Amino acid sequence: MKRVLIIGIGAGDPDHLTLQAVKAIAAADVFFVLGKGSGETSGEVPGEGSAHDLVRLRRNVIGAHAREPYRVVEARDPERDRTGDAYSEAVEDWRARRADVYERLILDELGQGQTGAILVWGDPSLYDSTLAVVDEVLARGSARFDHTVIPGVSSVSALAARHRVSLTRVARPLQVTTGRRLARAIGAGTGPAGGSDEFGDVVVMLDAHCAFTDLPDGDDVDIYWGAYLGTPDEILISGRVRDVAERIRETRAQARARKGWIMDTYLLRRAPEAGERPPSGTGVS
Repeated sequence: MKRVLIIGIGAGDPDHLTLQAVKAIAAADVFFVLGKGSGETSGEVPGEGSAHDLVRLRRNVIGAHAREPYRVVEARDPERDRTGDAYSEAVEDWRARRADVYERLILDELGQGQTGAILVWGDPSLYDSTLAVVDEVLARGSARFDHTVIPGVSSVSALAARHRVSLTRVARPLQVTTGRRLARAIGAGTGPAGGSDEFGDVVVMLDAHCAFTDLPDGDDVDIYWGAYLGTPDEILISGRVRDVAERIRETRAQARARKGWIMDTYLLRRAPEAGERPPSGTGVS
C-alpha cells in the first residue's frame, strides 16, 4: 500500500519543525512540491508570487532532514480564478484541479510500498486546502493509499508568541476568521465594533484589503499584526488600531511590492481590561 504524509512545517522558521515532523520527513521516499505563478494570498496560505522563496524554503527543509535516497517532484499549482464574485465556487473548482495534480503524482510518481510527503505551511488543519484535496483524491477511488497528518506550528501560534501575548483571555471567546468575513461583520455592525463580548477576540487571516482599517471604534481595539512570521523578513506591529492602521497598510504594501508576495495575520481585541498589560509596542521589527 502507498502511504502519504501531510506534514505541517510551521510558519517559516526552520526551528518550528517538530520532532514528529523531522521523523516524518526522514521516512519519506518522494516529496511532492507544488509551485505557483503570480498573484496574492495572505494569512496561513502562502502568496502565489512566492514561488521561488517558498519552494526554496521547502527544499531547504527537505535537504536538512530527508534521508537518501529520495526524490523531489515539482508540479505547477493550478491558478485560482479571482475575477468573479462566486468565491466558494472558485475555491471548489481550484481544489478539484489541485486534486487532479495530486492524483496524478500519487499514481505516477509513488510506487507501491513507498511513502510520499506533502509539506504544508503552518498547520494542515488551519486555512489550508491539502486535507480536503487529499480526501477528494481518495473519494475518486483511482489512487489508493493510507495517509497520516502531522500537525505544525501555525502562523496564529507564531503571531502570539512573537508579540508575547496569549490568544485567549478569561471568560472571552476567540474566533479565527477571514478578512472577507470581518469586513462583512463590520458592515453589519456585528464585529468587534459592536457587541464586543459576543464577538470576543478575533484572529484574522487572508485579509488582502486590511479590513481592520474600517473599524469604527479603533480607539478601543488593539491589533497585533505580523507578516512573514518566522522568516528573516518578519515584520511586527502592534498598538491601538487608530494609531497603527495606516502604518500597517503602508508597511504591508511596501513589503508586498518589494518581495512580490505577502503572508500576514493579526489579532484584534478590545483594549486591556484592569490587570491586563498593554500592547507589546508599536514599532516595526
